[in-house]
Amino acid sequence: MEEINLDQFIREIKINRNEIVNNEIYPFSLPIIKELTSLKLHPGVTFIVGENGSGKSTLLEAIAIAYGFNPEGGTKNFNFSTYNSHSLLYKYIHLIKGIKTPKDGFFLRAESMYNLASNIDELDVIDSYGGRSLHQQSHGESFLSIMINRFSKNGLYILDEPEAALSPTRQMSMITRIHDLINENCQFIISTHSPILMSYPNSIIYEIKNGRLKKTKLEDTEHYQITKSFLENKNKFLDILLK
Repeated sequence: MEEINLDQFIREIKINRNEIVNNEIYPFSLPIIKELTSLKLHPGVTFIVGENGSGKSTLLEAIAIAYGFNPEGGTKNFNFSTYNSHSLLYKYIHLIKGIKTPKDGFFLRAESMYNLASNIDELDVIDSYGGRSLHQQSHGESFLSIMINRFSKNGLYILDEPEAALSPTRQMSMITRIHDLINENCQFIISTHSPILMSYPNSIIYEIKNGRLKKTKLEDTEHYQITKSFLENKNKFLDILLK
């Protein structure tokens, strides 16, 4: 029998399929959403990976909003909105929670980082983010600054493609920070393209492939295989790509 960890903040995600009226409109028309009924999460890190347009960010966004986070990012206390682009999927998601409630939490997404940084400046809460405006830092520096200065123990953190802002070296720094926070009873849900981030051992990797979400291991993900093949056969790939 599978062991149930009642201490983790979100144990499972279920989609209330019987409440969906039309499966032919976005986001319900996405193959992954049509196929998905439930998803069990790791108490440490759950990765959701897949090609652009596969639905991973749509799913992650819906999970974050269903938990109470602002669609454009931040904590539950953020309520700014610059463009109402989120889908209605969150209304059909049921979160199966553990017996403990997180003391902290954050939804961090690459595409709305500028808007988040602006709102932090407007609220004059820069001290909680390292004492320096995120606008005065590079994209990668601001991401790590939030993780280092704002993330704390007993927290739930949902990250949408954080590697978009990070060099390979900074991605390794992020792994270290994630590990420190996992040791302080934190839970992460991360959508990513990065094999470096996916290498974190205390995790589950779900890959979207052929419209289905399946548990897999790092070496079997398409991202890992393509990156490895390219680096090992660079000249061959370039000959094909640059014809």
